[in-house]
Amino acid sequence: SARKLGFPRLVFLGMNCMSPSILDSVFKNKLLSEVKSETEAVAVPEFPWIKVRKCDFVEDMFDTKPTTDPGFELILDQCASMSQSQGIIFNTFDDLEPVFIDFYKRTRELKPWALGPLCLGKNSLEDEGEEKVKSVWMKWLDEKRDKGCYVLYVAFGSQAEISREQVEEIASGLEESKVNFLWVVKGNEIGKGFEERVGERGMVVKDEWVDQRKILEHESVRGFLSHCGWNSLMESICAEVPILAFPVAAEQPLNAMLVVEELRVAERVVAASDGAVRRGEVAEKVKELMEGEKGKELRRNVEVYGKKAKKALEEGVGSSWKNLKNLINEFCNNMGT
Repeated sequence: SARKLGFPRLVFLGMNCMSPSILDSVFKNKLLSEVKSETEAVAVPEFPWIKVRKCDFVEDMFDTKPTTDPGFELILDQCASMSQSQGIIFNTFDDLEPVFIDFYKRTRELKPWALGPLCLGKNSLEDEGEEKVKSVWMKWLDEKRDKGCYVLYVAFGSQAEISREQVEEIASGLEESKVNFLWVVKGNEIGKGFEERVGERGMVVKDEWVDQRKILEHESVRGFLSHCGWNSLMESICAEVPILAFPVAAEQPLNAMLVVEELRVAERVVAASDGAVRRGEVAEKVKELMEGEKGKELRRNVEVYGKKAKKALEEGVGSSWKNLKNLINEFCNNMGT
């Protein structure tokens, strides 16, 4: 429709620039087509220091699909639409991943525009949306802060599907870790007796919407066990909270690579041979993030990027502010010719 009316069209990807860059290379070079093992590491030609495995991608991504497959047809349609656009917007900022943004500029026809972090954008309804009555979990965080206790925030997004067995392993790991935690879960997936056993050390929020950004910005929150959805990772970086990466689906393993290997603001859990993350691994990594030397190192690193994130949106001088101004000027000028 935009094309028919003569309007310029931009693609918006609510993700970082690294993930699609890696994905493009994997397909272009057919990196994993002949690889049998799910865990064999293969170097990415354009970024040789980065290694990918089949298990880092959607399960059937490398299977040959018939052209009549609805999912395949949708992907082809999306690719065609993207190729006819005049640019692509990423929810990232120049100082977060300069190597990948520069690569995209040099090698892709679609011009990338880094306009993030979007979570720091001003919301005119923010003041109106202030809670008139504080939620139970925010009161609980206040109590922990007043007692000088640090809290691990645990959330796996609204769409991630996690097996009951894996949920039980996470629960047992949190219990064994002895750290304070606030866990947002879907449904009654946690085994009976868990909340009674952890007592005041844990707060479990079931099937309720929470203001994740406010939680991450709370003074008591010092770590985030996350599924690595990009919005969640950006909110954590902006709040200067280090991450324990627990990718579940979609491009989340690639997001985890960025925060763990490139930015070094996160540690990653390691799955067993059957793909499950055991309670001992959860307990060990949680304890290290919250109390260990590794956690301190990650916290120092994320504080640096958190400050850079805020700087990117500074009016008149921030990189994302300037990019948005240039985008508007470029397309408005084109409209006038």
